Amino acid sequence: SRRNHPDVPKAVLNELARLAGAATTADCLDSLFGIEGAAGRVYFSQFRGMLKQDISSFDFSERNRRPPKDPINALLSFTYALLTKAATVTLLAVGFDPYMGFFHQPRYGRPSLALDLMEEFRPLVADSVVIGLVNNKEVAEKDFISRARSVAMAPDARKKVIQAFERRMDTLINHPVFNYSISYRRVLEVQARLLARHLSGEIKEYPVFCTR
Repeated sequence: SRRNHPDVPKAVLNELARLAGAATTADCLDSLFGIEGAAGRVYFSQFRGMLKQDISSFDFSERNRRPPKDPINALLSFTYALLTKAATVTLLAVGFDPYMGFFHQPRYGRPSLALDLMEEFRPLVADSVVIGLVNNKEVAEKDFISRARSVAMAPDARKKVIQAFERRMDTLINHPVFNYSISYRRVLEVQARLLARHLSGEIKEYPVFCTR
């Protein structure tokens, strides 16, 4: 958020820091979900500030889904779906059952562990793709279809988003644990293998991926 937002209110940064600290001491899943929900609302309250101010056709006030009610939410939902798929494929390749999660509890048909793994990559990959597509004017109002109270992407727009997502996944980034450059696609695999090492007792804590 700070990287793309020109002027994040200090109160917002303080609240996010407070919630991050509270997450480390949460004593049950319900508490953790509550903290995550609060942090999400604070984060998305500033999302419009990461979009160029002249992008008048892409207004955004809050995160909504099932169905998304505006173009930004339609883009977010689609990129999150792409990220979930990538995490699922990666977990299967490493040897995990992507449907057996920890934070996201197992539910029929839901890749809970993939949702767990992708959490740290939502802003770095999915949100970044959406911000880039909008700010670079790669998508426009004509790329979206409004039906009743929902908004969907036209087929050509979906292709643009997929291409941008693949480019982002191939972007090189310095891994903070190993200190070498790898793609986000490879980082997903590294994080999955680190999780396996943590669960086997080889390493004490799971090292969360965080860019500098």
